[in-house]
Amino acid sequence: MTYVVTENCIRCKFMDCVEVCPVDCFYEGENMLVIHPDECIDCGVCEPECPAEAILPDTEEAAEKFLELNREYSEVWPNITQKGEPPADSEEWDGKPNKYPEEFSAKPGGEG
Repeated sequence: MTYVVTENCIRCKFMDCVEVCPVDCFYEGENMLVIHPDECIDCGVCEPECPAEAILPDTEEAAEKFLELNREYSEVWPNITQKGEPPADSEEWDGKPNKYPEEFSAKPGGEG
């Protein structure tokens, strides 16, 4: 099992999860984060820290389709080890449906 960042992170990107990760397995895109599934130690401390409830274990059905996205982009986006500033409008995006693929950006984020 691993943890997966799902659709609700898109345009929210609160980053509370980054601060608690003991193995620094988060990677930053322009408007979301992903977890490297081979680096994640399945400790689960990130899941309750996410205000958007966007982190799920890969055993949950809602996480399955995002596992490959997390794997793919964790290979190309920069690693993030410190919490940054979320987007100014992040709370407006929390819980909005259908953010992927309409709002997803494949561009890398700033350096963490």
